[in-house]
Parts: sequence; structure tokens; C-alpha cells
Amino acid sequence: MALLQSIFSILITAEFILGNFANGFIVLVNGIDWIKRRKISSVDQILTALAVSRIGLLWGILLNCYTNVLKSVSYNLEVRLFTQIVWIVNNHFSVWLATSLSIFYLLKIANFSSFLFLYLKRRVESVLTVVLLASLLFFLSHFGIASIYNIIPTNRGNKTWKTEPMEVEQFPNMVVFTLANFIPFAMSLISLVLLISSLSNHLKKMKVNGKGFQDPSTKVHIRAMQTVISFLLLFAGYILALTITIWNSDNRQSKPAFMICQMLGVLYPSKHSFVLIWGNKKLKLIFLSFLWHLRCQLRGKK
Repeated sequence: MALLQSIFSILITAEFILGNFANGFIVLVNGIDWIKRRKISSVDQILTALAVSRIGLLWGILLNCYTNVLKSVSYNLEVRLFTQIVWIVNNHFSVWLATSLSIFYLLKIANFSSFLFLYLKRRVESVLTVVLLASLLFFLSHFGIASIYNIIPTNRGNKTWKTEPMEVEQFPNMVVFTLANFIPFAMSLISLVLLISSLSNHLKKMKVNGKGFQDPSTKVHIRAMQTVISFLLLFAGYILALTITIWNSDNRQSKPAFMICQMLGVLYPSKHSFVLIWGNKKLKLIFLSFLWHLRCQLRGKK
């Protein structure tokens, strides 16, 4: 059992380091580019903000993981609230910024003759602003209910985190949690379906015109779809792991199962950031250049 926990701890730590590296790389590259050019594109703004939120999310997950596994010090209200705040804030913006990125790809890449779509396409920045502002309603609801849920145990005459099952008190928290994550998931899924539909229409036109399928528009469609698909798959695993962890919060004895959920949770903000790097031409070229220089330096030392 101890060996298994050590293996999971090593894997979680490795994912944590790689995730911080990938997200830090995105922030650094876009930050330097912003300073040099005195301007930053909309997609780079989203990517940078997303990377910052995921760095915070990784630290929040790691903090929650080790404070649950290494319970040498009993939880008090302040520690619990701090852990919840770090996770809720960064999880919210990580999810909704990724959703905004999916919507951005849809409006910038897809082509439809619908008047409504063309209207939204011309006002993509306004659409993203409205989406992020509307998401604050879920953030405030989730934050408020989570705060109440954390304070309830103290009203029972105990200032430490009690781990007895509290299904009735968990229910409102889980409802808001589910809505706050299901809605952005559904929006990203709809964006993916529309991107697939747009690509299908585009390929039909290319076939009628007798042109090849390897044109720039097709490649852009495919690259955007790969990014959205990877987000949906990793996010689904992340939500599943969180749901299992929350509903079994009263049973910390199953530490291997808990650590598997934490490992899946860390995989989402880590792995998807590498996908974002690979799907962005500028980030990909700089990343490959970095790896090439690193390889040369390692060879030189030998």
C-alpha cells in the first residue's frame, strides 16, 4: 500500500511539474511578445489568462491532495476556506476560458450563411466578454454555497473539518458544481459539432470545385477541432474524478482511489496545455526551438 501511494505521489508530482512548465511557457512567450509588440491578439489573451488560471488550479489541486493524504494536522476553518477559494477561483476561470477559446475558434474559423452566426462572427470579442461576465453568476453561486458548506461544521460545535457524511448539505454544492461545469462543457461540445459541420460543408465545396482537401482552411479546422476534442475528453475525466472525490469525501481510508482521482485531476490542466502549445503555430515553433537548443546543450555536456 505504501509503495502504491509513493508511485501515485511521484506521478502526481511529475504531472504538476510538467503542467507548470507548459503553462509557464505559454505565459512567458506571450508576455515577452506583448512587451515587444506593445499589443496582444485576442487568442493570445485567452491563452495567457487560461495558462495563469491553470497554474493556480494545479497548485490548488496539489494543496488539496497532500492536505487530504497527509493529515498530520487537523483541518481548521481557515485552512479549509483557503483551499476552497484557491480551487474554486482557478477552476472557474480555467473552465470558462477554455470554453471561450472553443467559441473563439468556432466564430473565427467556421463559415455559415446564417445571419445570426455572421452577426456573432463580427462581434467575437463582445461575445466572449458576455460569456465570461455571465459565468460570474455561477462563480458567485458556487463560492457562496461552498463557503456556507465549509462553515456548517463549526456550527455543530467543532472547529475542525469533520469527515462524517453530509449528503443533505452536499446536495446544493453538487447542483451548482454540476451546472457550473456542465454548461461550459455543453457550449464547447456545441462548438465542436458546428466546427465539424463547417468542415464538412467546406470539404463538399472543395470536392465540387475539384480542389484538394489539404488547403489552409481545412488544416485550421482540423487543428481547432483537435484542441476542442482534447479539452472535452480531459475535462470529462477531470469532472468524473472530482465527482467521485466529493461524494466520497467521508471515506478517506481509500487513499489509492483518492490519489487516482487526484492524478486524473492534475492531468487535465497539464496535458491540455501541451495540446494548446502544439496547436498554436507561434508557440509550437518556439517550443521546438527550445527543445532543439536543450538537446544541443545536453549533447555538448557529454
